[in-house]
Amino acid sequence: MARRLERSQTLYTGFARAEESVKERSFGCQMCGQCALPATGYACPMSCPKQLRNGPCGGVSSSGACEVYPDQRCVWVTAVERAQSADRLDDVCQLQRPIDHRRWGESSWVNYWQGRDDALWTDHDGLTREATLHPRTITATSGR
Repeated sequence: MARRLERSQTLYTGFARAEESVKERSFGCQMCGQCALPATGYACPMSCPKQLRNGPCGGVSSSGACEVYPDQRCVWVTAVERAQSADRLDDVCQLQRPIDHRRWGESSWVNYWQGRDDALWTDHDGLTREATLHPRTITATSGR
C-alpha cells in the first residue's frame, strides 16, 4: 500500500492530509514524518515548544506545567501519566534518536510501512529507568 501511495502524488498528498487531520486533532501531531506517538503515551513530543523527544526539560513545574507556556501541561508529564496508566512506562524510557527534519510534513505511516523509522529509538541508552523519569536525578543515578 505504501509503495502505491508513493507512486501517485495525488494519493499520497490526500493520505498525508488525512493522517495529519486525524493525528493533529487526536494527539497534537506536528507531522514530523517520524512518529514517536506509540512510545510516548500518544502525546506528541514535537508539540513541546522545545521539541524535546527525550523527556521533560529541567523547567517543568512541580504542578506539571510547561516552562515556556505555563498555562499548558508539559507534554512529557502527559506522556508519563498515560504510559503509567496503560502499564507501558518502559516505552517512555526509550532513547528517542534525533529525527530527520527533511521528512517534516511526510506521512509517518508511510515511512513506518517502508521501514524508514526502524531505528528511531533504542532500549539501551546507559541510563536507569529512574533517571529517565526524573531528569533532575540523572547525575546522581547514572553517574553522568
